[in-house]
Parts: sequence; structure tokens; C-alpha cells
Amino acid sequence: MQRVSARFHAWFENRLPLSDHVTLTQRTVYILPTRPGLMLGTTLLTLLVASINYQLNLGYLLTFLLAGSALVGMHVCHGTLRGLAMNLIAPGAQHAGATALFDVKFTNSRQTTRYGIGLRILKPQDAARQQGMPGSAGSAPDWAWTDVPAQGSSVLQVAFTPALRGLHRLPTLTAETRFPLGTFRVWTVWRPAAQILVYPAPEINPPPLPPGEPLSGGTTSVARTQRSGEFDGVRAYRRGDALKLVVWKKAAKADGQGLVVRDTQHAQRHQLWLDLAQAGAAGIEQKLSRLCAWVLQADQLGLDYGLRLPAVDIPPGSGEVHKRQCLEALALC
Repeated sequence: MQRVSARFHAWFENRLPLSDHVTLTQRTVYILPTRPGLMLGTTLLTLLVASINYQLNLGYLLTFLLAGSALVGMHVCHGTLRGLAMNLIAPGAQHAGATALFDVKFTNSRQTTRYGIGLRILKPQDAARQQGMPGSAGSAPDWAWTDVPAQGSSVLQVAFTPALRGLHRLPTLTAETRFPLGTFRVWTVWRPAAQILVYPAPEINPPPLPPGEPLSGGTTSVARTQRSGEFDGVRAYRRGDALKLVVWKKAAKADGQGLVVRDTQHAQRHQLWLDLAQAGAAGIEQKLSRLCAWVLQADQLGLDYGLRLPAVDIPPGSGEVHKRQCLEALALC
């Protein structure tokens, strides 16, 4: 049964167009009665049969009054989504295993407020259920709800957790409403075209940075860096050091241990290279996770560092742009 549901879910998603902006029309909005709606229909049928059998004029009045209210509620419920514009605001890059957030903007061109609109990620069981008898998914805790004001807009935030690194398309979304009576459920399914870049998850307790490699023509031995087991690109602050050399990010986390500055003399003799071959003997994902942690650590220390991967070499550098370039290379490796 799960295999059939998964196949149906894949077929249902593949037939949807990719778009980051959609305006809901008659063709893209679906409607079915909810369980309370089915119970109301059963009750109306029972009242009608009893009124016919016993010739109850008040019974006829009550039956058709409730039926008319249900039909008006169905029309209002369907019109709450019909004509609504949805625009996706693409998220930035994120690390694997961390929660990624992206915004969806609802725009209402009507002169009346649209109430009770929910949004969430489409789940595999939803695709099969949406083509059959509806359940009670509207009460699920992962729904985000909003009211869209007349001739205004509203923004909802959706969260999901990418498990794998790489470039991934955003998950399929579903929006629904049950306003005003809750007897009908109106929904739509939206497949965004935007993609998100997922970096490797950084190793929690990585080893120290690898020793720096001596520059060609250098006269200083690397024995000190090999003994220390890490790249010695910083040192304790000494009186007279320029304040621009202070590594403020590390100083904020020093816990009273004093300031540290960049060792410019050492940096002139050595280059820090983060090499995949030096990232341990574990699997490729564990190696990339360690390299990701080293990149973040070197950036926090304000060091110049390069990255060596099988398909690309990124020369040493520093700064936010360089860090992002290295993380993108790790994500797409």
C-alpha cells in the first residue's frame, strides 16, 4: 500500500508545472466535503425523509434552510482561494540537517478579506487523500495560518529540514481553507521552481586545523607546526600590535583568556590548505563534513585558507565571499 501511495504521490507531483508565482484559478482549486460536511449531508437527508414521511412543513423549512446555508458556505469557501496570488521568496543556502525557512507572500486583489488560509509542505499521504475522501489534516500542527486583508498581502513562513547536501528543489506546497463553516475543504497544490543550496553539515568536534604548507623558497622549517598539530596563524596580543590585526571573533569567545592577533610573519611563510586527502580516512560525506567545519573555523579566526577538492582548487583567501565559495564547492562536490 505504501508503494502504491508513493507512486501516486510521484505521479501527482510530476504533472504539476514548476513556478515561483501562481494565481489560483478555477482549474487549480479543488473542493471536497469534510467529515463534518458529510455528517451534515447525512443529517439533511434524514430530515428530508422524515419530513416527507410525516408531512412536516417546519421540517421542510429547517432542511432547506440548512441546505441553503451549506451551499452558500461552499461558494464562499471556494471563492476564498480562487483568485489569490502566491509568490515564493527563495531562501538562502543552508547546512544539511538544519531547519531552512522560506517565505510565501499571498496577495489579495479583492475588496474583501480572505480568512483562514493555511499553508504547509505537501506530504506523501496528502496526495492520495486529496483525490479521495478527505481526512482531518487541517488540524495538523505543521500548518501555518493567516488572513489576507482586502487589496493587501500577507506572508507565511514555511520550514523544512534538508537531509542531504547539494542543490535541491524546494518541496511541493499545499494551501487550503475551510472558511466559513468547515463543511467543505478547498485546497490547491503548488510546485515551486526555486532551488536551495545545501552545504554539508559541519562536524561537531573537528580536529585542529591542519599544519600550514611552507611557501616555495621559504627558509623556515615546518617542524613547529607539525609539533603543534595545527595551523599557527594567530598568537597572543603583544603591546604595540595594531588593533586591525586583532581577531575580534575569537576574542569574543576567549572567555577572559586575552586577545589574539594574526601572526603576519608566520602567514608570510606558510599557506593553510584544507585538503580532502587530509580530512581523515572516513567516508566522503564525513570528510566533507570535516572540511566544512575547518572552513568555518578558519573563517572565524580570520585566516587565509585554500581548499583542495578532486575537481577544483580554490586558492587561499578570506572573507565572506571566499567562505561562501568554499562551502558551495563542498556542497556540489
